[in-house]
Amino acid sequence: MPAVITCASLGFAWPDGTTVLSDLDLLVGPGRSGLVGTNGSGKSTLLRLIAGELTPTAGHVRVAGRVGYLPQDLTLATAQPVPEFLGIDRTLRAIRAVEAGSTDHADFETIGDDWDIEDRATAELARIGLPEDTLARLMGELSGGEVVQLALARLLLDRPDVLLLDEPTNNLDAPARERLYAVVEAWRGSLLVVSHDRDLLERMDRIGDLRAGGVRWYGGGYTAYADQVATEQAAAEQAVTAARSDVRRQKADRVEAERVLAQRKRQGRAAQLGGGIPKIVSGAKKRAAENSAAAYRKVHDERLTDARERLDAAESRLREDREIRVDLPDTEVHRGQVVLTTLDLVLRTGTPVDLDLNGPRRVAVTGANGSGKTTLLHTIAGRLDPRSGEAVVHVPIALLPQRLDVLDDDLSVFENVARRAPGADVNAVRARLARFLFRGAAADRPAGVLSGGERFRATLAALLLADPAPRLLLLDEPTNNLDFASYDALVSALSSYRGTLVVASHDEAFLEDIEVDRIVHL
Repeated sequence: MPAVITCASLGFAWPDGTTVLSDLDLLVGPGRSGLVGTNGSGKSTLLRLIAGELTPTAGHVRVAGRVGYLPQDLTLATAQPVPEFLGIDRTLRAIRAVEAGSTDHADFETIGDDWDIEDRATAELARIGLPEDTLARLMGELSGGEVVQLALARLLLDRPDVLLLDEPTNNLDAPARERLYAVVEAWRGSLLVVSHDRDLLERMDRIGDLRAGGVRWYGGGYTAYADQVATEQAAAEQAVTAARSDVRRQKADRVEAERVLAQRKRQGRAAQLGGGIPKIVSGAKKRAAENSAAAYRKVHDERLTDARERLDAAESRLREDREIRVDLPDTEVHRGQVVLTTLDLVLRTGTPVDLDLNGPRRVAVTGANGSGKTTLLHTIAGRLDPRSGEAVVHVPIALLPQRLDVLDDDLSVFENVARRAPGADVNAVRARLARFLFRGAAADRPAGVLSGGERFRATLAALLLADPAPRLLLLDEPTNNLDFASYDALVSALSSYRGTLVVASHDEAFLEDIEVDRIVHL
């Protein structure tokens, strides 16, 4: 099968010297390919290298055909008209000019073969679930989910040969996700998707796992991938158990060898003291015994070393991120305690909201893209003013926003967390950070170099480990960008949380996992 994407000895490091990828060889064939891996393994960087947005520091990338790339984070100009974002504004103006009677050659050159561009744009917008009047709007008037949909429409209008999508279902409501799935299933070019959306990955022809600087491919969608990984994991665990048993056995044999050598030495000394052995013979026997003992020890030492190496190799094949447990400072809200009251609250979107919360509740805020979920959370947190009325919070509060703009990029992960809990013990902070998968030197990395999922975990840690700990926690689409281990860490952290939780999310499985007890639909 011919390769559509070829990476040979590919390497990339940031200007500060941080290495992201090193000596990576990768072949991606035709069809639909998914790419998974732990946060920080380099998935998004790899897509940017393939798209030509970054230049490799080593090796090379080759792509057969034109590339369309949907990044994880879209940089927007809020005052930009939608047609300009789609790249069709000049063509539309030229068509309008010709329709008004222009005979300027430049207008016809601009139009080329795209006389139907408005119809095609409208059709693509409808295909992904956006209304026709979207063409008359500004980018700042769109929700986060609508922006993702629009960016996908821009790619489809350009008709690339190779489509690169980085976490494309982030911020999408259920209908928009279904439309994206339909686009993926109908795509006839080559597709490479970085995602942790299991429903999207189920639609892949193959899944590559980026781990330890290489990519291992698994045939089929997510279920097939998970089954194969589980089989490998079981085999790896069995190999570790066997290797540990071998190490214990070799240690016991080594101890027994020393006992035998000590017994021989005592017997030899007794024979020498008993006389009857000439001195020259006794010396020769002693040297022979010492040589024999050294060889005997060497054999057992080598066996023990080999057993330890096999154990190290077996343990390295195990996934380090299997089990994560998070312990939190005191976040308890007593039953019946008043947490939030809303007084004639009307959001700036015009939506009235009645949301009074007492005691430890778990509330899901749902609704279509653009319905005001983010607006509600930011209003409760005091970041946005309502149109009328007010939201009164009676306990310490924290908001984890979609944009994750809580951290200081120039500070390390540890420093960001420590400054929110100035009285906390340094070792205690580091121990708790380890539970968020920031162990050792990882906690000392600057926040500005973190991947999307790593930044999420660092932001969550900064909020939850703060002093005072938040009794009301607001989460806006918290499962965006999370690898499977980070998802488990989030669910674990929230299972330990004893305060009141308000979550805006389209992820129904996540809402089930955290056991929400009330749903507010906007």
